[in-house]
Order: sequence, then C-alpha cells, then structure tokens
Amino acid sequence: MDVKLRIHRFVEGRKWIQDYTVPLTTGMTVLEALTQIKEKQDPTLSFTCSCRSSICGACAVRVNGNAELSCEMLVENLVKRYDTTELTIEPLGNFRVIRDLIVDWDPKYARIKKIKPTVQPKQEFSAETGCLQSPADFNKYKKYAGCILCGSCVSECNKNTLNQKDFLDPFVFVKAEKLVADSRDRSPEEHLKAVVDAGLWRCFNCQECTAKCPKGLDPAGAIEKLKAATFRYKLDDNVGARHAKAIYDDISESGTLDESKLNIKSEGVFAAGLRAPMALRLMHVGKMNPLDKHPVNPEIDTIRSIVKHAEAASKEEE
Repeated sequence: MDVKLRIHRFVEGRKWIQDYTVPLTTGMTVLEALTQIKEKQDPTLSFTCSCRSSICGACAVRVNGNAELSCEMLVENLVKRYDTTELTIEPLGNFRVIRDLIVDWDPKYARIKKIKPTVQPKQEFSAETGCLQSPADFNKYKKYAGCILCGSCVSECNKNTLNQKDFLDPFVFVKAEKLVADSRDRSPEEHLKAVVDAGLWRCFNCQECTAKCPKGLDPAGAIEKLKAATFRYKLDDNVGARHAKAIYDDISESGTLDESKLNIKSEGVFAAGLRAPMALRLMHVGKMNPLDKHPVNPEIDTIRSIVKHAEAASKEEE
C-alpha cells in the first residue's frame, strides 16, 4: 500500500504544497518516510532530526494539524487514526518557518531568559558540600526535567496563536515550575514574579499543550502549579489571581458563582465600571439582575466536602 504525503514547502518566501508517494512498510515512522523522500525522490526537501530515539525533540512536525514527534510516530498508526492514506505534513505552528519543515528556535530560547532559568543555590550550600537534596524533594520536579524542547506544546497552544507577545511558551512554564519546586533554590519568588509578569494568568486552559506533549509532562498542570504557588508566596495582587480567588470564595461559600460581582472582585470597581454598557445589555435581556439575592446551592455541604478533599489531595501531591 502506498501513502501520499502532502508536504508544506517554504523556500525563500515562496509557499506551496508538494505531494509525494511512499510505499508503506511495517514500522515505518514519519521521519523514515521523510528521509526516504529526501534520499530517493527530492534532495531539496528540508527538515530537522538528530537522535531518532525520541530524546532530542528536533524532528517534531505537524501531521494532519497535530504536533507529532516524527521519529516515534508510525505512519501506519496515523493511517488508521485518520482512516486515510493521505497525510498532510507541515512545520510546527507558532514558529517562524525558515525552510520547509524547519522552524526558528532562537526567539523561543531567548524567551526562556525571562524566568531567570538557573538554580540560585541556598546560602547553606558550598563548593565543598555541594547542593544535596532528598529523593522526595527531587521527585517534586523530576517529571518536568524530562522536557526535550520539541516544540509540540508551543505549536498547539491557542494562547500563543492569538498573541505570543504577552504569554510565554508552555515549555517555558514547565521550566519555571521545575525551578520553583526545586528545594535547592533560594529564591522561588524571583522565578514566580517573572512568570506572572510574562502572562501566567493569561493561559486559556485549553489543555492542548498537555494533550500534544510526547513525554506526558502536563505543561497545563505546571501552569496551574505555578498559579497556586503565587498565593503561597504572596504574589497574588493581580487580576488573574483575584479572579481565581473570587471564584474559589463563591464556590466555598454558596456553591454557585455570583457573576454579577465577579468582575468587581477581580478588576476593582473602576475597571469593572468600564464594562457598564455590557452589564446594561445583560440586564436588559434578563441575563443579569444585580438586585437578586445570590442563592446558596442546596448541595453546598457536598460541594464543600469536594473542595476540602481536593485541597487535601493537592497538599499530598506537593
């Protein structure tokens, strides 16, 4: 059986889609198919790869609109998943394309610097004694040390697609959580302040970064951990944190959201007042009545119990 690969080409400002046909063999990866095309059909096709062992992350591309690590993704599995022998391959999203499937990583690497990406050892450590920590403390962040910088999370990040200027790439937040959770670092607050300033609370929580991570690192979970840490370190004087706290307070107190007062609690009276025209329209169509008494959910005790158990589970995880 043959498979048609529709590959997005980009050379010196010119874009087009070029079709190639390769014979499907058992165990063939997307990277093998690309390599076969380059070696036997078209030496001008450009892409990146290195280790071929799912370690370096260099070979990530988009297949049928989803980021994949091409060295580990089997063509036969993709054919079954999409029920077609025609696959579209394009460069990762939210990157500047250099040529064909090759993207520019330099701006992304530069953005890592915003989070102060190195461990600053506590004063108790020295060159002679080293920076020792317990296995339990190491386990708190070792998962996030597995990031291979493949760019899959960036490619599918909806917030990055909308605006990259006010929001870091998901893998940068993973790096930040690794540093904040590291017991050897003397100033987690510095990393946290940096990520807050760089858009931590602007995450859409769409979970695409987690869904596409080939290493199962849960970047979305790392972002949520960073948000929780801002409360522990008293870095919660911002709209995002106040909004989260307002929702938590409403759910804990009544089991329902008081949406008529949510903006006021989050943004303050003045900023919320700028939304008065919208509020008036909502009142006009019966969607909101600020004079209504906020109801208490009849299942409030169950809801409070759920919140309590969730908090306990979160502490155990930490």
